[in-house]
Amino acid sequence: MIKRAVILFGALLLSAALLVTAYSQEDMTAVDNTVFPQPERPPALFEHDDHNDAAGFEDCQACHHIYEDGVLLEDESSEDQMCSECHDLEPAGTMPGLMKAFHLNCKGCHQEMKKGPVMCGECHRR
Repeated sequence: MIKRAVILFGALLLSAALLVTAYSQEDMTAVDNTVFPQPERPPALFEHDDHNDAAGFEDCQACHHIYEDGVLLEDESSEDQMCSECHDLEPAGTMPGLMKAFHLNCKGCHQEMKKGPVMCGECHRR
């Protein structure tokens, strides 16, 4: 009887720990890396709305851009598209490949603003 109670109590503790962990990451968003055949790292994680609030972004175009013939279209946003819809895995002409595009956009902004993660493990957390 005591053994059953201990096992039940352990199962309840484990369930509670898993639920707390799941709900604490509810706002976490992972950059979709399923288009990469063999990703070397886990997807980059960030809280989209919190990130934009902290960065002071009100214009979605800061990250979600559209270029036509190499020219940025000022009033256009790609927020309803996945990056991989425009960026192939490999570079094409002046368009960077998908991984480089992510790094140029995200890491490049962090370096330019002198804030935010720039090391691999700071975005690609295990």
